[in-house]
Amino acid sequence: MNRRSTRAWLIATAVLVAALLLAACAGHEWSSPCAIVRALAGDDSLRSRLLLQWRLPRVFAAALVGALLGLSGAVFQGVFRNPLAEPYLLGASGGAALGATVALLVPLGVPQAYVLPVLAFAGAWGATALVLGVSRVAGALDAAGMLLAGVAIAAMLGALRSFLMLALSDETVSLQVVMSWVLGGIQTPSWPGLGLLAALCVACLLATSRIAHGLDLLGLGTRAAQGFGLDVARFTPRAVVVGSLVVAAAVAYGGLVAFVGLAAPHIARWMVGPLHRGLLPASALTGAIVVTVADAIARSALPPAEIPLGLVTAVAGGPFFIVLLARRLRS
Repeated sequence: MNRRSTRAWLIATAVLVAALLLAACAGHEWSSPCAIVRALAGDDSLRSRLLLQWRLPRVFAAALVGALLGLSGAVFQGVFRNPLAEPYLLGASGGAALGATVALLVPLGVPQAYVLPVLAFAGAWGATALVLGVSRVAGALDAAGMLLAGVAIAAMLGALRSFLMLALSDETVSLQVVMSWVLGGIQTPSWPGLGLLAALCVACLLATSRIAHGLDLLGLGTRAAQGFGLDVARFTPRAVVVGSLVVAAAVAYGGLVAFVGLAAPHIARWMVGPLHRGLLPASALTGAIVVTVADAIARSALPPAEIPLGLVTAVAGGPFFIVLLARRLRS
């Protein structure tokens, strides 16, 4: 690691710490850093208990969801060799959102805190398997073939989700609850639930690190990658499944949050360069910063209401995407 990369890592880590502190203070009623310290020290006041049991888990969950989104964006951009690729292209997020919609609308006799992540995972895996199956039947297991199949599957899953929302919502199940989740919003976990999310994040980092070298080779082009011994036909679907797993974890805990997976890898490339062994964790770090700050804005911009997180990231990410597209078309 050269001095420039080391400096970038140190700066990004400091920014993340500052973002976590800002987010812990932000809310309908702002708190001071001293109040945060008192809550962590075991103060038994109502304010301290609310900070410790609600706001701090929410802040750390936002950072972990952002890390997963940034990580998945780096994987998909590497697989498709396209810096404009987004993690939601292959239908994984659509499948996860469909599973979560079922969990929110259908009374299953199990607490939603448990069934929602499970069904979101199942939906993401099912959608990914469907995309891979369609691509295999069509004889198009390359990146372009899977991309087209994913766009089609995502459109169908989105239509099915909208139908379920209209058909199953009633007076007892508010459509607004589902819509707020679909528009993006961090699910505030308990501390054990936060530990599970952190474990999932670590597992995703380890899983993506195992395909980092293959992503580097794939970036050289299909023929060059094959010349270096990479079995592209087997590696591409495996990398897609890994990326979809990361997306599923992010969607299960954060809903549909747009543009973070697009922007975070680009910022990370400016920090550490294009090699994926450094790019993947840097994208996770960048995504954590972006979502932590965006969630703080969502919670505090229009008190006492809360803006959906996906709207905040879309407002910021839309111009970012336009700038990237303009630069790509000029080059």
